[in-house]
Amino acid sequence: MVGGDLKRSSMATLILTVLRDGALHGYQLAREIERRSQGYFECKEGTLYPALHKLEREGLVAGEWQLVGDQRRRRCYAITPAGERMLAASSAEWRTFATRLLAMIEA
Repeated sequence: MVGGDLKRSSMATLILTVLRDGALHGYQLAREIERRSQGYFECKEGTLYPALHKLEREGLVAGEWQLVGDQRRRRCYAITPAGERMLAASSAEWRTFATRLLAMIEA
């Protein structure tokens, strides 16, 4: 399915876009992606967390454990300067892709 492939390939850009506005833990991040996309992007754990871990390994996001309540911990993620640069490049590429694709479809 083309839509599924496009959605999967855009996950890093979506994550970085949301984290640009501030650090969030995984559940908050998933809900914010769904809210901003008006439900178009469903953020399931099996997609979100592997993408977050990859971004963290690449130095594009930084994760930090935070204590919540009584002995409960959650990992919060923030965009790094390298992530900001990657987001700028990725956003430009997506804009070009979308513009050119729509021009061809609508021609």
